Amino acid sequence: MSASPRRPKTIVAMIVAVFSVLAVAAVGLASCADSSNGRVPSTGTSPGTSTSPSGGASSSAAGVRSADPALKPAGMATVAESALPDEARDVIRRIDAGGPFKYRQDGVTFGNRERRLPAEPSGYYREYTVTTPGAPDRGARRLIQGREGQLYYTPDHYQSFFWVVRGGGP
Repeated sequence: MSASPRRPKTIVAMIVAVFSVLAVAAVGLASCADSSNGRVPSTGTSPGTSTSPSGGASSSAAGVRSADPALKPAGMATVAESALPDEARDVIRRIDAGGPFKYRQDGVTFGNRERRLPAEPSGYYREYTVTTPGAPDRGARRLIQGREGQLYYTPDHYQSFFWVVRGGGP
């Protein structure tokens, strides 16, 4: 019986994915420990971003959209944008710039079939691929953006989500 030539790459991709999930979970748990009343910890407002009085998002001169922290689902772990993998931060820059994107599926409607994000009308959420190094395909990591500027990161193909706290990154 001969070993499959893809097996080592698959194992490496799985190990990378497991470590990514653990790292993001650790950051999310640390953020939760700092939060109060289930809200995102107050880190101040980064220059050029603000929340609109209507509770939505506003854009800065650089095009960065910052969601109102009140939109964060209760109990959802948070992750700082600066703590995300480099590939995720690259996708965020592309989202803010309106593209270009690496995959034709980027920017398509996210259906929220798993119902792990707040229920919204069809077309409310858009999904973007976060490349997974070593994966033979698009990998499991995604960013989901809501119409009001909310940004969610899933390291495990929609099994879990983290609310992304914008700003504070390189």
